[in-house]
Amino acid sequence: MPTPESSLSTLRPDVSAALEEFNLQADREGFVAYRVLPVFESARASGQFGIIPVEQLLQERDTERSARSGYARGDWTFQKSTFATVEHGAEEPVDDNEAALYADWFDSEVISAERARHAVLLNAERRVANAVFNATTFTSQTTTVSNEWDDATNATPIDDVETAVQAIWDRTGVWPNALVINRKVFRNLRNCDQIIERIASSGAGFATRPGDITTEQLAQCFDLANIIVAGGARNSATEGQSLSISPIWSDEYAMVTRVASSADFREVCLGRTFHWGQDGSSIGGTVESYRDERIRADVIRCRHQVDEVLLYTELGQLLDNITS
Repeated sequence: MPTPESSLSTLRPDVSAALEEFNLQADREGFVAYRVLPVFESARASGQFGIIPVEQLLQERDTERSARSGYARGDWTFQKSTFATVEHGAEEPVDDNEAALYADWFDSEVISAERARHAVLLNAERRVANAVFNATTFTSQTTTVSNEWDDATNATPIDDVETAVQAIWDRTGVWPNALVINRKVFRNLRNCDQIIERIASSGAGFATRPGDITTEQLAQCFDLANIIVAGGARNSATEGQSLSISPIWSDEYAMVTRVASSADFREVCLGRTFHWGQDGSSIGGTVESYRDERIRADVIRCRHQVDEVLLYTELGQLLDNITS
């Protein structure tokens, strides 16, 4: 069967370079999927891997050796797990006639590439948010706070987070290093009397204004290395219907957990995003184009191939009833 040369896809580094500003925009919107489940570059599209249970990593044993005797020998087992990356992509046709008509208004290729990449990254964000803020997965590891964090006077977020931190430690012997919240919850935390008093007592001054409180100061309040604030939004309405905006990460939950700080797969953490790039995928989305003469348009496509996997769910403590 003949394959016309005009239908072959072409990598578009020129358009990708134009999207650098869009990457910054995505960061401002608060896409945090790859901070919560950091990327692991996989040599295979799918496969198996072993997880050593936390209790075996921390297992103690007698190491004393008597003269002329052997050393204590240990044994360990691992649990078999799997991953299977899936290709995700979106396309935007750039009609020749429309591109010429509106050339004085905007660059149709760049706008189309922005829309395609946004669709890919938005869905990646949704998948991670749905996996982490999941009351079913973390049923036995969920703490209901007594006073919602938007109750500035009565909320006790420092106590709530500390209870979650201790729960993870008691369960695994591993200290968590992160609190994951959405931006609405972050803004509510900055108004909590308990937070303001803790920051003021640390030397920031009694005139501490909520709007001046940073994630770094919150990290000190909670004694955690990372405060991950998710700010992405989605329009859940079907095309043609009235706008319906909702946060990707729910304001009903917060997650205390341990996220990876390196690319070393041996680091114990909540989970990873497996990425397979052998087919041209890039984690932020590969941009390419091909010609469709049937509609007289260049089709802009963005794609990547990933699988989001929770590795050590015992390292997550979900807090609910966060917002009234």
